[in-house]
Amino acid sequence: MCGRYALTISPEELEEILGIMGLDDFPARYNIAPTQPILVVVSDGPGEKGSNLPDRRALLVRWGFTPGWVKDPKSFPLLINARSETAIGKASFRAAMRHRRVLVPASGFYEWHRPTKNSQEKAQPYWIRPRHGGVVAFAGLMETWSSADGSEVDTGAILTTAANAAISPIHDRMPVVIRPEDFSRWLDCKTQEPRDVADLMQPVEDDFFEAIPVSDKVNKVANMGADLQDRATIERPPPLADKPKPDDGQLSLF
Repeated sequence: MCGRYALTISPEELEEILGIMGLDDFPARYNIAPTQPILVVVSDGPGEKGSNLPDRRALLVRWGFTPGWVKDPKSFPLLINARSETAIGKASFRAAMRHRRVLVPASGFYEWHRPTKNSQEKAQPYWIRPRHGGVVAFAGLMETWSSADGSEVDTGAILTTAANAAISPIHDRMPVVIRPEDFSRWLDCKTQEPRDVADLMQPVEDDFFEAIPVSDKVNKVANMGADLQDRATIERPPPLADKPKPDDGQLSLF
């Protein structure tokens, strides 16, 4: 799953990496939480004739996907994640998988290793970041929800997949990572149907991320400083997992 993440890269660096232009300045965010605005990247096509840059733009959406057919969002579950294995066939995500795939840039994400059911130990948070630094792009979906009075809210979710061998000792799910060479194919909803990009929704290589134990300050949304990512000392690391356990839920809030 992915229930908290961070984006601390500068707008200039993000423009270069994602092939977008005209980003407004924005602050580093060390503890992005559900229902908050998140930055996503969409594509409107191949770009102007004669230009080598794709026609991509960034916008803010509410983290918590609301399908267009929902009558009352207050009575609908908060869908912050979508399982990549089933999103193509799920009523909530089917249309977005076909027409509104996005990239969600991040500097990394947080995950919690939970002790066994009867254990008295607290959940241990980890800051999980690309081993070589920089920004990573998660696969995402967006939907614009319209109310009866005509107002609209752009909403989004992050796609997840089974955790790789490096992450599975902490949690059995992880965000889907889209590589830079696959950005255009993932964002191309005009010629690339969901089945054409299914191969992109796989766990990233085992050595892509590194997991750093951090303090439980990240548990509180009000804590937003860079110290959330400082390494913490833990007595016992999570045990190695033989294989990821199945996760039947579409959403998670820790």
